[in-house]
Amino acid sequence: MAVDPPFFLKYKTIFEDSADEKEKLPMVEVFEELELPLVDLNHLNHGPFERQECIEQMAQAASEWGFFQIVNHGIPQELLDRLRYEQVKVFQQPFDKKTEKNFLNLSAHSYHWGNPFATSLSNLSWTEALHISLKDTSKMDECNKLRSTIEEYAAKANLLAQRLAKYLAQNLGIKPDYFQENCSTSTSSLRMNRYPPCPFSSMMFGIIPHTDSDFLTIVSQDQVGGLQLKRDGKWLSVKPTPKALVINVGDLYQALSNGIYKSITHRVVANQEVERYSAAYFYCPAYETVIESCCKPGLYRSFSFNEYREQIQKDVKATGDKVGLSRFLL
Repeated sequence: MAVDPPFFLKYKTIFEDSADEKEKLPMVEVFEELELPLVDLNHLNHGPFERQECIEQMAQAASEWGFFQIVNHGIPQELLDRLRYEQVKVFQQPFDKKTEKNFLNLSAHSYHWGNPFATSLSNLSWTEALHISLKDTSKMDECNKLRSTIEEYAAKANLLAQRLAKYLAQNLGIKPDYFQENCSTSTSSLRMNRYPPCPFSSMMFGIIPHTDSDFLTIVSQDQVGGLQLKRDGKWLSVKPTPKALVINVGDLYQALSNGIYKSITHRVVANQEVERYSAAYFYCPAYETVIESCCKPGLYRSFSFNEYREQIQKDVKATGDKVGLSRFLL
């Protein structure tokens, strides 16, 4: 039975309308490949000078790039490998099974693919994903190793995200326990992605350009590559670093930091020959949490996380895309 989603069948009109575009310049342009700033968290365990230097390195990367990589992060490689193994097992199941109503006993639409609001190749994502609200993992089959692996990973990822968020807040005047009070595993989510080989790889994206609607995202990825970020108007391709996790700043931290830290637009390009896997842990607050700029005058008005989510949903339905923080500018 077929494993891949039926992209060509569901989006037949889009592909037919785009047939003439194949002779034009590729939409997916890459200017250069880069290695993101690499932070060794082991330095946090050394003397005060090395510790402070490590924190400043993260803060500088979050401000200038919105992205950085970390090694010696405390999440065992064995656990990351096990998560990837279980992830591959899930996505290699027949497509018809993945689209069953109670797949893995998770909430409806946890498994999704493509983009239901797509109007052209430019806003169609060539990916399938399992987006799990971590408060729902208790519903999963206890005999399923995927559940125990996700719960083990989420616990460690949450502690890591809390630690990083606290370090980044050190010079912003944000109270030290802000993230511990407002964020937890149960308020966060995990999105596991699979990008099948794509025959239109020069014409479309694995995931369309976007920013993340959270405080921080922790990304574990394979070595295939495909992540790109936009800097100074140019798209840069991120070179994977073995055993490193990618950290990126989300919209909520940009608003909280009053624009000091940057939530950068990024995307994933499709690969014509090989599939790609990644897993993103989204460090989010409770819905009622109010996000308020840390200093005055503020760039953004105060808003709750739930208000932000609802505005995104409205914009996506109306325009096919997320508008984001610009909706909340003062």
